[in-house]
Parts: sequence; C-alpha cells; structure tokens
Amino acid sequence: MPHAVTLIPGDGTGPEIAEATCRVLEATGIQFSWDVQPAGVETLAKQGTVLPEEVIESIKRTRVGIKGPITTPVGKGQRSANVTLRKRLDLYANLRPAKTYQGLRSRYENIDLVIVRENTEDLYAGIEFQRGTAEYEELLEFIGRTTGHRIDPDSAMSIKYISVAATRRIVKFAFEYARANKRRKVTAVHKANIMRLSDGLFLSTAHEVAREYPDIQYEDRIVDNMCMQLVQKPELYDVLVLPNLYGDIISDLSAGLIGGLGVAPGANIGSDYAVFEPVHGSAPKYAGQNKVNPMAMMFSGVMMLRHLEEREAAHRLEQALMQVLAEGKSVTYDLKPRPDDPTAVGTSQVADAVIERLRNM
Repeated sequence: MPHAVTLIPGDGTGPEIAEATCRVLEATGIQFSWDVQPAGVETLAKQGTVLPEEVIESIKRTRVGIKGPITTPVGKGQRSANVTLRKRLDLYANLRPAKTYQGLRSRYENIDLVIVRENTEDLYAGIEFQRGTAEYEELLEFIGRTTGHRIDPDSAMSIKYISVAATRRIVKFAFEYARANKRRKVTAVHKANIMRLSDGLFLSTAHEVAREYPDIQYEDRIVDNMCMQLVQKPELYDVLVLPNLYGDIISDLSAGLIGGLGVAPGANIGSDYAVFEPVHGSAPKYAGQNKVNPMAMMFSGVMMLRHLEEREAAHRLEQALMQVLAEGKSVTYDLKPRPDDPTAVGTSQVADAVIERLRNM
C-alpha cells in the first residue's frame, strides 16, 4: 500500500529540488501517494499567507510531510512557515544529523553528530514587545517594580521561557533516539552559568531525565565552550540536545563541519506528525535554472524513509547518494573544487545519477 505523504514543493528553487527528490524516492521502489500542497510567496500573493490552512489539514491527514524551502518575506508581517508548522502541529523536536561523506569538501573527517533542538519555546516562541506600546510600558513598570531593574524605554523586548514539560520531552527524545540508533552519548548544551533560572531549569531537568537512561553516557557543556569544542575535537561528541536558539546556531555550525547546508538534512517531529526538509534557504535568484544542489532534501528523504519504517530503502538511497558524492562527477557547482567548474551538473542530473546507482544495486 502506498505511503500517503504531504508534499510541499515550496518556492524559489524548492519545486526543482522537490521534483528531483520525489524521483529518487520513487526509484527506491517504495510507493507514495503524494498530496501536493502549495505554500510560499505565490500563495501569499493569492491567499494572503505563505502557509494556507490546507497545508496543515493535509499533514494532519497523512501524518507525514516533506517540504522544499519556503521564503519568509522580510518586513511584511509574515511569520516563518517553518515556525508556524512547528507550532500548529506541535513538532517539538528538530532533528539535524551532521555526517561527513567521501567527496564533500570539509576540513574534517568522520564527523557523525546528531543535533536535537527543542522547537517550541525559548526566544523563538515569538513573545515580543514593541517600544512605545501600552503593553510595553506596563511590562517596563512591572519589571522595575519587581526587580529594581530599570530598562531603557527606547528598547524592544523578547521573552525567553523554558518549561519543565518541554525540556523533559526533548531530552527524552534525545535519549530515546540515542538508544534506538545505538548512539553512545547525549550532551546537554546550555548557558546555566549566566541564565541560572531558565537555562538552569533546562539543565536540572536534563540531569533528572539522564538518570532514567543509565545505559547511555551523559554530560553537559556550556554553549560557547561547545562551539569551540566542536571546532577543535568534534569526534568527542555524538547526540547534542539544546534549547531552541542554541540548537539553531549549533546545527548550522555542525553543517559547516561537514561541507555546508547543501548536504544538511532536517526533520521536525512531534508525537503525532513529522515533516522532513532541507535546512537551506529557497535561493530565489536561482529559481528555474536547474542549478542548485538537491542533496539536502534527498538526505531528508532518507530520514523520512526511516521514519516510515522503510529502513532497507533508506539504506539503499543513502548508499546511492554516497556513491554519487564519492565519484564527484554528477554533482552541482557547490560540490566541485571550484564553483565555476564546467563539469558541474544541474539539479535534475543529480537525480538521474542517484537513480542510476539505485538501479544498479
């Protein structure tokens, strides 16, 4: 029986990489029933939103989605489609593997990290106050009265909050992932030395959860030290679990260790639904040029196959991608030694090469 999956091509270069990804997923022999849902700048012009309600309803029906990048219009009052999806579907865990493959241009070898980022709270919850509003003036007065701290009224303000419930479930997710995938260690990342209450709560809750998993190593690191550690000795780390903002930063740092966002997959997972996506932007200036690298979305497809319990197909697709990367012939300009290399191929030709490897397996 085919897997029902919501397909969100996105905008910019999204439709091209989504089409290439669907072709390689189908070439594994697994059958899909795609529910294609438009989202992005075109739906903003037509419907007044980058994320129509039909997209949410589709994922609620299929329970699984895969999406291309979606542009967030700057300065137009539109919230990110990614943030909206995570909020509406309670996709509380952002899963970002970072793994080196032969053929990738990186200063490092044998990187194999998994970033587990809490998706729903922290500064990314979007609770902000604009200077000059009545709500802002009330907040300033409250802070001054209760803490004695006087804030310059010519400021804007964001609220950071971290709860026991959200921390507990993201840390449990990290440990369960580690156990299911035979990973050796979980590291909680924080800034509890400065933010003793919010990050302190994250850290103390992580300690409590870690005691439930005596079979897995556990440690914690302060976030700035973690950045240095990952650059100097990334081989010491395995699964990292972090609050929202730190997770966003560290996941991009980790992508830099393996060769960039062009090969960095991602997933947003909740108790009921899961959405898989590349983590790079939509690159609208390259739209329609058959130029951009589709591998991040293809590797996201590997993650989706594993989520659907199609592990053998996931393994074969990953192997096919690895072979194309290692050969270095049928890859896009960003994976060549020089970006102006005339042997670089286009988006669709990468898909052709991956499909050829799958057929020869």
